[in-house]
Amino acid sequence: MYDVDVDMLNREAAKILWRELQVFFASGKTIYVSTDLDLLEVAVAIKRDEADKVRHWQSEGMVGAVTDEQALKWYQANSIVWSVVIKPFVLVQDKA
Repeated sequence: MYDVDVDMLNREAAKILWRELQVFFASGKTIYVSTDLDLLEVAVAIKRDEADKVRHWQSEGMVGAVTDEQALKWYQANSIVWSVVIKPFVLVQDKA
């Protein structure tokens, strides 16, 4: 199990323009997190390799790869998203 500094993750979570994350999206490294979930809770679960929890969220459609449609919507709206990095991924959540 990985040691996770939740306070550090909280400090690193930030609002960012979706357009600034395009390179990560293009390389398949962006993960969508539903607004029904806590972004940091998901980040910790991924970092700790809590596969059952993450698979459950995925099966419910609450966590998964950012789709082309979602990316285009955020791009066209010049959206700001919440983000946190869990290498090699960037987790993103709609700010709204």
